[in-house]
Amino acid sequence: MKNIKKYFRGWTVLTLVCVFSSCSKYLDIVPDNIPEIDNAFTLRIEAQKFLMTCYSYLPRNGDNWYNAGFMTGDEIWLPQEDQARWHAAFRIAQGMQNTNDVLFDEWGGWNKGNMGDSDAAKRRYFQGLRNCNIFLSNIQRVPDITETERERWIGEVEFLKAYYHFYLMRMYGAVPIVDENIPENANPEDLRLKRAPFDECLHFVSNLLDEAVQKLPLTVSDENSELGRITKPIALAIKARLWLMAASPLFNGNPDYANYTDHDGIPLFNSTFDPSKWERAKDAAKEAIDAAEQSGASLYYYTNDIYNLSDVTKTQLNIRNAVTERFGQETIWGLSFSPFVNQAQCMPPMSRSTFTDRFAMQGVWSVPLKIVRQFYSKNGVPINEDKHLDFSNEFEVRIATDDERFNIEPGYHTARINFDREPRYYANLGFDGGIWYMRNDANQSSDVNTYYVQAKNTERAGFGHFENFSETGYFVKKLVNWRSTMHTGSNGQWLQYPWPEIRLAELYLTYAEALVESDGDRDEAIQYVDLVRARAGLHGIADSWTNHSRNPAKFTSKSGLLDIIRQERLIELTFEGQRLWDLRRWKFAADRLNENITGLNIQGRTADAYNIERVIHTQTFISPRDYLWPIKDWDLMRNPKLIQNPGW
Repeated sequence: MKNIKKYFRGWTVLTLVCVFSSCSKYLDIVPDNIPEIDNAFTLRIEAQKFLMTCYSYLPRNGDNWYNAGFMTGDEIWLPQEDQARWHAAFRIAQGMQNTNDVLFDEWGGWNKGNMGDSDAAKRRYFQGLRNCNIFLSNIQRVPDITETERERWIGEVEFLKAYYHFYLMRMYGAVPIVDENIPENANPEDLRLKRAPFDECLHFVSNLLDEAVQKLPLTVSDENSELGRITKPIALAIKARLWLMAASPLFNGNPDYANYTDHDGIPLFNSTFDPSKWERAKDAAKEAIDAAEQSGASLYYYTNDIYNLSDVTKTQLNIRNAVTERFGQETIWGLSFSPFVNQAQCMPPMSRSTFTDRFAMQGVWSVPLKIVRQFYSKNGVPINEDKHLDFSNEFEVRIATDDERFNIEPGYHTARINFDREPRYYANLGFDGGIWYMRNDANQSSDVNTYYVQAKNTERAGFGHFENFSETGYFVKKLVNWRSTMHTGSNGQWLQYPWPEIRLAELYLTYAEALVESDGDRDEAIQYVDLVRARAGLHGIADSWTNHSRNPAKFTSKSGLLDIIRQERLIELTFEGQRLWDLRRWKFAADRLNENITGLNIQGRTADAYNIERVIHTQTFISPRDYLWPIKDWDLMRNPKLIQNPGW
C-alpha cells in the first residue's frame, strides 16, 4: 500500500455538509490533504476522515439532478422551456440516450447532473470502491481506536462496498467485482477488469452485506452526531432490494439475454428461471422488517393534532409526512447528506395566498395523466374496475360541493377524474381546484378555506409564466413539507428533510410480493399490504375487491393478487424514485414507457377548454436495449475486456 501515493492529488473529496444541525457534527468531516496512505491510518481522527470519504460516494437522491429514478422514466415530466434541454436524466426519458456521450453515465461518472457541476465528475463509483478497499486493507493499523468501533467502521465500509456494486448492477446488470485493489505497478493488462456474471455479482454483494450486518449496530447510539450512519436495518433493507431485483423477470430467466456472453464466451446472465431467488427475496425482506421494527420503526400516523384538523386532512398528513417528516418513525434510511431540495419545483403559487413569486413556487414538476389514473377510487380499487363509480367520462366538468371541501374547493368547476378518489390521490397530487393544505395557510392553520390550486391559463398556477408552469396541469404535492412556509416579500422557508431512501412501507410491499411469487402464504401477504392501505385510509384488499370491484375474486388468484400488489406499490411509492426500477425489473417498461405522455390543455382559460387531454410527448422505449444502461464507447475502447450491453 505504500506505493499508492497521494490518493487525493487532482481531486477534492465531496464535502458532506449536512443541513440539519442534529447531524452536522457527523457529516462536516472531510479529509485533509494527506499525501500518503500510511498517514491516513496513523490516528483515529484521520481514519475517520477516510471513512467519511467512503461515504461521500453515496448518491444524492434527494436532488433530481442526481437521482436517475426521478426523471428517466414517465412519472414526472418537465416543461421544454425549463430544464429539459440539459437535464441528463430527463433527456433519457425523451429517448436521447446514446453510447458516444452516455447520459447519466454512472460507469465513468460523467453527464450525471447539472452541467458545470464539478462534483458530478468526482462521484465515480469505481473510485469509491477503490477507496473502500483501501480503508478495509488499512483500518487494522489504527492504534487509538476501540475494537468495537473498529468493527463497526469495517461493517459500514463493507456495506458501502456492497451498495456501490448493487447501485451499478441495477443500471448495468453484470459489472466488474472490485473486491481488492490492483497495485499501481501491476501489468497494465491486469488493471483491466472483466464484467462478472450477474449471479456472481449477486452472491458477492449478498455475502458482503451479511458480513456487514454482523458488525453494524441496530440503531445509532447518538442521534445528535450519527444520524445517517449505516445500521443493521439499512443493510438488511438493501439486501431485500438486491434479492427482489435479482428474483424479478429482468434478471431471473430472461430469454432476451440467453445468448449474451462476454468475449470469452461466458454467459453474463442465467437464462434459466430460479425460483429459489424468490425464496431468498422473501427471507431477506422479512429479516429486514423484523430488524426495522425491533429498532423502533413503524408506519407513520399523524397523531399530535394541535390545529383541530378534519379526519380527511389528518389522513392526508399520514401519507405526506411518512415521506417529509425529518427522520420520521417510518424512515429506515434517511440520507442526511442529501435533503430533498426540489420543493419549489413541486409547489405552484396558491390561491388565498398573498405570496405570488413564481420563482419561489414554480410548480414545474408535472404529473402525466397515466400517473393520475393510477390511483384508486375512494372505494380502494382501480377506477376502471369500480362497479359503483363511473369514470368513463374522465374530463366531464363537475362542480365541487361543500362535502368535498377538504379535497376540492367548494363551488369550483373541475374534471370528474378529480372526484371520488382515494386519500393518496389528494395527498400526492395538486390539480385545478384541489386543496393544498399547509401549516401557514390562509386561515390560522385551519384546513377550512385554506390554499387551493387555480391552474388554468393566466391563473396563479397556470400557463403564462415564460418557464414556470406545469406541462400537464397536475403537480407533485407529496414531496412538499407541510410545515414549509411562504411569506409576503420573501422567499419563505422550505423546511428540508433527509431524503427517505427506504421506508418501512416499501419493505412491507416487498415482502408481500416475494411471498406471493414464492408461493408462500397469500393471506400473510394481504395482511402486510392491508397495513399500508389502512394508513392510507382504505379498507383491506378482500373487503374492497369483494364489495366494489367488477372482478371481485381477483385477489384469490396468484396472478390477480400480484397485479394488486404491484399497483399498490406503484401508488404508495409514487414520486419516490422507485417506479422506474420496478417497471424495469418486472419487464413492464416496454409497455408503460411506450405510452404517450399526456396532460390537460394548459392553454385553456375555461374549465371546459382546460379539461381536454392532449399528447405532450410520444415516448419510445426499445426492448430489450433500454432495460440496461449503455457503457460509453470510450470506456469500451480503453478496456477491450468489456462488452457492451445488448442492443447498444
